[in-house]
Amino acid sequence: MVGLDLTMHYASPSCQRILGWTQEEMCGKGPDAFVLPEDIPTVVAVQEQLMSRTVDEMPTVVRMRKKDGAFAWMEINARIMKDKVSEELRGIVLTLRDITGSKMREEALEQLAFQDSLTGLGNRRIFDRTLEHEWGRTIRHGGVMSLILLDVDCFKQFNDLYGHVSGDSCLQAVAAAVSKAIGRSTDLAARYGGEEIAVILPDTNPSGALKVAENIRAGIISLHIPHSGNSAGQEWVTVSVGVVTATAHLHGTLTDMPEKLLQAADRSMYKAKHEGRNRIHQHPLSQSL
Repeated sequence: MVGLDLTMHYASPSCQRILGWTQEEMCGKGPDAFVLPEDIPTVVAVQEQLMSRTVDEMPTVVRMRKKDGAFAWMEINARIMKDKVSEELRGIVLTLRDITGSKMREEALEQLAFQDSLTGLGNRRIFDRTLEHEWGRTIRHGGVMSLILLDVDCFKQFNDLYGHVSGDSCLQAVAAAVSKAIGRSTDLAARYGGEEIAVILPDTNPSGALKVAENIRAGIISLHIPHSGNSAGQEWVTVSVGVVTATAHLHGTLTDMPEKLLQAADRSMYKAKHEGRNRIHQHPLSQSL
């Protein structure tokens, strides 16, 4: 039970057991002591709805801190308490149910839906969605974003020489090297198709994108995966990399920019191949995409 200001007045034994706090530790405190900061607006919205008397009860889902430092997903039904005679609001009764297990399973399934099963990178579905989202965000904030597209050099020859099982292992190692090179949680590496990998770099200018691309190229060479059929002048697996950057200032009116970015990155990647492979070609920012 909580007051109209959401200060806790009573916590049941089962609530104490789930969260690990004693009633003495919980009572007298507001939601900010137990609810994760990102979910506080949800709690406030429920409070406002109940206080407006437009509804008598409302369900919601929030994450609550446990005493051991972990958090639990809690399905909560909030119900207003009224004075039986005056109908005056007295407080709010919260009925909590721990749904952490089902939420974790749901998140795992969602992750699988956007993950390439071989490499563990994002799949084409999440790549397309993220590219469109990040370009929209770039326009709104007047920012800049970059896209990298890379292809394993002479990969058909690799499969012919070493077999498809080794080919799969090669792609897994390359994917891991790409993930290691990008670093930021805001970046996305995805298997674009076959042996091609795309990297979305939000808020990244041409020099920053070129640095990431070089880290990727050098990181893959450092794996020293043998490839005697590589025509790039190396006895190891190498990649050809295309890099393109777009700014809201130059391209903000183009609604088809995600597709143009992909086309420009693809052209740059093939220029890197035609120039001898195992290299990076960057599309000049001054040129039209």
